Amino acid sequence: MNAQTIEKYFVPEPSIYPIIGSISLLLLGTGASFWVNSLAAGPWITALGFAVLLYMLFGWFGAVIRESETGKYGKNVDSAFRWSMGWFIFSEVMFFAAFFGTLFYVRVISVPDLGSEVGQIFWPGFKAAWPSAGPHATEAFESMTWVGKSTLAIVAVIAAAAMLTFAHGPMEKGKKGQLQIMLGLTLLIVVLLLASLSVSWVPVINTALLLASAVTLTWAHWSIRQGNRGQFNLFLALTLLLGVVFLGCQVYEYVHAYSELNLKLTSGVYGATFYMMTGFHGLHVTIGAIMLAVMLARSLSGHFTKDRHFAFEAAAWYWHFVDYVWLLLFVVVYIL
Repeated sequence: MNAQTIEKYFVPEPSIYPIIGSISLLLLGTGASFWVNSLAAGPWITALGFAVLLYMLFGWFGAVIRESETGKYGKNVDSAFRWSMGWFIFSEVMFFAAFFGTLFYVRVISVPDLGSEVGQIFWPGFKAAWPSAGPHATEAFESMTWVGKSTLAIVAVIAAAAMLTFAHGPMEKGKKGQLQIMLGLTLLIVVLLLASLSVSWVPVINTALLLASAVTLTWAHWSIRQGNRGQFNLFLALTLLLGVVFLGCQVYEYVHAYSELNLKLTSGVYGATFYMMTGFHGLHVTIGAIMLAVMLARSLSGHFTKDRHFAFEAAAWYWHFVDYVWLLLFVVVYIL
């Protein structure tokens, strides 16, 4: 092999940001410990930890962006970034798997066991039905009860997930017509999903919003691969807008559940699992929206080309992951 064809692996300059990140984690841990023990300095140390963390994130990511934009990265670094993002998303999969596993254990094993003949010895009168706050419940609440055609909704969710997954094949092969058909069918499924409702219901609207955002994001990806920056910016902005509307609807849902349904974190195991699963998903949507906003700002600044845009792809992977998690969460938390 000719020596000139061998790509040199980029080795970054020594960086102070890992040390700064360690300091921020130390401050956050110390501040949280002080805070839970009612020490006055706790909130201030925690705030300082977040400030140092933000400084590290802006500085470190800024350095990476400058290195990328000055052409210092090659195929080896690109491959390393892809593997790193892939493993990060895998860790997120395991994170949510713990919550889904908890819900499965509670509904399939724990609650039925408490209502069994042996369970009645310890908790007489407890009924093994879901939703349940558990045998210690003393305060009544209403659950987020499904109000539409459940079978149609589940089929629509599965079909939409399949369409979005297979749509990436035509995109990779440059087949515009096939991609348009699959994305159009996904939007049609969104309409069918909304038709499965007997009344307007926020979780279904949120599902439609995230499915629509996956469509606009996929088309934005197609656009940047074709070198169409204007179209890329437009559909990326639409994706970001749909994500923000989703978060607004979730805030409305929480206010409604807390004030009108009396559903709280303290509402036994149902309230705990509901808010933990939907709340952490909302946090991930927020993080994804921030990532997309940064990608939009970078694109408006002239970053990315049709051949070099992995930062956007990484954000897109994360957003699609958030979409898939919501589809599963929608089925097991709200419908089943």
